[in-house]
Amino acid sequence: MTTSAQSIAPIRFDGKVAIVTGAGGGLGRSHALQLAARGARVVVNDLGVARDGSGNGMSPAEKVVAEIREAGGQAIASAASVTDPAAVQEMVEQVMREWGRIDILVNNAGFLRDKSFSKMTLDDFRAIVDVHLMGAVYCTKAVWEIMKQQNYGRIVMTTSSSGLFGNFGQANYGAAKMALVGLMQTLGLEGEKYDIRVNCLAPTAATRMTEDLMPPEVLALLTPESVTPGMLYLASADAPNKMVLCAGAGTFSRSNITLTDGVHIGERPDAVEQLVANAHRLQDRSGEIVPVAGFQQGQMEVTKAREGKA
Repeated sequence: MTTSAQSIAPIRFDGKVAIVTGAGGGLGRSHALQLAARGARVVVNDLGVARDGSGNGMSPAEKVVAEIREAGGQAIASAASVTDPAAVQEMVEQVMREWGRIDILVNNAGFLRDKSFSKMTLDDFRAIVDVHLMGAVYCTKAVWEIMKQQNYGRIVMTTSSSGLFGNFGQANYGAAKMALVGLMQTLGLEGEKYDIRVNCLAPTAATRMTEDLMPPEVLALLTPESVTPGMLYLASADAPNKMVLCAGAGTFSRSNITLTDGVHIGERPDAVEQLVANAHRLQDRSGEIVPVAGFQQGQMEVTKAREGKA
């Protein structure tokens, strides 16, 4: 059961400046429009490429900016490629000249080059990693020190169920999207004392990237607008930190990387045989935890080793 909307204060972004990459259509457009409608000044970044990353143009970003301005909001367009660090830096400098701060970064830009791993070229693999992973790295790096100096920042990475759980024909996309979760985990720790919160959104939405993958009746439920509330939550003042939020068709859930209690075998000649014999204990999730940081794995292992010798 959801809580009555009458009892909840509206989420606002008045005075905040947001950059949304890949905002010329689909999810990015929805994100940009909603941020602007709730008071944010928005940089609509879009290279204007096709679904496979080819071509470019300014018109998609300009159209979204026009929509925002017609509704009474403030926005500027950017055609910077997220794969070009110099262009990204120039975009950030333009925003600082225009508005003097950057509070929110939504790393949403991307495209697909789906093929089975056997048929996928290394160029296709590299192109997807460059835009999804390195594009997010370049944009985040460009705003990181600004957010530290402000003692405030909200960064939303766009991950995917293809990275979290796998999807046939998307080895390149899945690898890049899961890498963003690892990036989030560390940046969430490093940014915490500066009130920089870093989270991941795993959307399921009907966009040009998914239009050929699902039947029309399913696509009708998976609107970008049904995902955007998740982004707004992760970008808000009361945002969590290091959360992977899954969103689609108005349903929201959290995905966690967990650590089971495991089994201590120790150093012995038949260690691998003992591991095989106790494989069921590896899969026992009754005592699993969600580690705060990577050190907890080593801490658990050393503790069990000491207990085994006691």
